[in-house]
Amino acid sequence: MNKDESATQNEPQAGAEDTAGGSLKGARKPIEIRTITSGDVIDAIGDGVMDLARAPLYGFAFGGFYAAFGWILLAAIFYFNFDLYAFPLATGFALIAPFVAAGCYEVSRRLEAGEPLRWGPVLGIVRRGGRNDLNWMVVVTVFAYIIWIDIAMALYVIFFGLNPLSLPELVIAVFTTLPGVVFFIIGSLVGAVLSVVVFSITAISFPILFERNIDFVTAMITSVRAVKANPGAMAFWGVTIGLALGISILSAFVALIVVLPVFGHTTWHLYRRLIGPPDKDEA
Repeated sequence: MNKDESATQNEPQAGAEDTAGGSLKGARKPIEIRTITSGDVIDAIGDGVMDLARAPLYGFAFGGFYAAFGWILLAAIFYFNFDLYAFPLATGFALIAPFVAAGCYEVSRRLEAGEPLRWGPVLGIVRRGGRNDLNWMVVVTVFAYIIWIDIAMALYVIFFGLNPLSLPELVIAVFTTLPGVVFFIIGSLVGAVLSVVVFSITAISFPILFERNIDFVTAMITSVRAVKANPGAMAFWGVTIGLALGISILSAFVALIVVLPVFGHTTWHLYRRLIGPPDKDEA
């Protein structure tokens, strides 16, 4: 075995996954993961608030779009009497937030780099899918959303049969009957597991794809590594997101106008704190 073959076998393979298009990226060392604390998360949230204050028009526009989509969703549920889908659609709605916040990542990147803010370039990079595989990350998050709705419907059929209940009837059944309580507990546990999985693979994968020339699989793996390396801080961040989104749902999505841009900008700053600068072949 010659030296080149030996070096190839010993080199880390974290960046050598096949991309969706079938090309094989060259092997590269794994992206460096830094250790952060809950204090860093709080600082990142502060930076996110500052970014929103510096570019409020962009942040509120993206947040308003997300809230409007939620309002359309609620209107469709009640107009078509899809009460049964209200809970899974509303709770699963959060799964696609990382994609909707993509514009905020680009705004934060431009503010950080001192680049001018203009709607054309900001929307253009979002529409083109960032640097490379952002569109595939959208497929992943939407697929997770669909899976959650299917699981919720399957659990409903198991515990309540094929006869649909209205939303008030379902709420009463959940809190006053044994099948309803078990349905709520199992549904909550399954939803929590799916949320943890989606959070782990998307925590910083979207910002990674905006800045680095790597495939979406490597981005997801790096995001999971970052969560695994910082369980306390990332759990704190995940719980913060969950609480804020819960408040947003209770406010009929109105709070999302502020929550989405703040968390979008915060995600960019967490990304900056979690991983090292890109290599030349990743930039």
